[in-house]
Amino acid sequence: MARIAGVNIPTNKRVPIALTYITGIGRTSADQICEAVNIDASRRVNELSDAEVLAVREYIDANLMVEGDLRRDVQMNIKRMMDIGSYRGLRHRRNLPVRGQRTHTNARTRKGPAKAIAGKKK
Repeated sequence: MARIAGVNIPTNKRVPIALTYITGIGRTSADQICEAVNIDASRRVNELSDAEVLAVREYIDANLMVEGDLRRDVQMNIKRMMDIGSYRGLRHRRNLPVRGQRTHTNARTRKGPAKAIAGKKK
């Protein structure tokens, strides 16, 4: 089992697909990594030599922000928006959708379960 950037990547998948298990690496980045390290995209992770895994690991460390560093950076950006009181920061603070979605009927995932409101008395 190959361990890259602190993540155990699956051994029986193709290399570009397996690299997407690392936070911060999508399909495009995975393809670019394979191209830069000269690994054929059709090869499986269990077919890679230790030297190739090491080359992938070094390329990722040198050129990409992944996993813990990326998560910390995103959380710091959110905290900064909340501190300066921007609109997006206020939405984060109130635990509401941030990107302009409607909240009148939807947004149950973000707002939590519906709270019952007492109906009109007759």
